[in-house]
Amino acid sequence: MSINERIIHNVSVDCVVFGYDNETLKVLLIEQKALDEKAKKGKGAQFALPGDLVREDEGLHQAATRVLGELTQLQGIYLKQFHTYGNPDRVSDVKDAEWLKTYRSNPETRVITVAYYSLVNLADYEPGAGSFAKRSVWIDMGKEPRLAFDHNKILQGGLDMLRDELINKNIGFELLPEKFTLSQLQSLYEIVLDKKLDKRNFRKSIKKIDQLKPLDEKQKGVLHKPAQLYKYEGIIPRK
Repeated sequence: MSINERIIHNVSVDCVVFGYDNETLKVLLIEQKALDEKAKKGKGAQFALPGDLVREDEGLHQAATRVLGELTQLQGIYLKQFHTYGNPDRVSDVKDAEWLKTYRSNPETRVITVAYYSLVNLADYEPGAGSFAKRSVWIDMGKEPRLAFDHNKILQGGLDMLRDELINKNIGFELLPEKFTLSQLQSLYEIVLDKKLDKRNFRKSIKKIDQLKPLDEKQKGVLHKPAQLYKYEGIIPRK
């Protein structure tokens, strides 16, 4: 039995992978490979979230891990399921319908997708490309193009989940050095939440986190007045 015959034609997974580099929040996108590059000439690149159909012999999380690896070459990334999208008009653009005809044996089948999200440090991961992805790229949030299918809506859903977990589950501490300043922490929050935060109120609120411990240490090798260092001693919830 071929791989194609073992595919569930109306269930897919899509992955929203956010990257952070201490200055910007980015999202990992793939450029869809056109089967007929000549026909595509002049139409511009088409980007999408990494995603594909689920196989009959795998679970949803297994499928998300496999698809992300096949399309971007990224392995070992924690992925969390956050929503399911099943609007009947998910494929409403002509170019999306035409692209599906080149890669799926049942292009007109209505597909319900299960979305996953992740947050990684850009320094730890270098994406590649494979399968129907021509290339994979990190794009600054806020500068992302119009994506294929309903992927802009899925991306927004992933961002909403990220912001919720930043505030309620302290997920942002995973992206900071082991020892960090409150300014570095505030910068992370401002970048993810996309808004300026009052310094005094932020520090008053953040210091209520029991697992945030002040250290008897200060920054070294900085031109400005060294700031006190902190450490997060909690466990990031993974469920």
